[in-house]
Amino acid sequence: MAAPGRYYVLFCVTAFNSIDQVKAQAPDDLAAHIARSKEQYSNGKVLMAGAFLDPRDEPLTTMGLFSSRQDAEEYAAGDPFILNGRITSWYIREWANIVG
Repeated sequence: MAAPGRYYVLFCVTAFNSIDQVKAQAPDDLAAHIARSKEQYSNGKVLMAGAFLDPRDEPLTTMGLFSSRQDAEEYAAGDPFILNGRITSWYIREWANIVG
């Protein structure tokens, strides 16, 4: 478990330009990704997760917040988008919460 106030953020750059493109081209992967994310959330491994929706002329990027690097790495290792080549790059960064 990480020190209090320390978290790990998994960033994933997708092969898509929008959430609508994901829904149209990878609906099964999206459904599996959401189901797994919700399961991991219920188990306390994923604290928050989602996609950045502000278009910036770049691929759709997602993130997940975890309390340990191990949880973030395990999530990445089993994520349907990563396993099926829907992610062009991903990385984990340590993050310090200054308010709690």
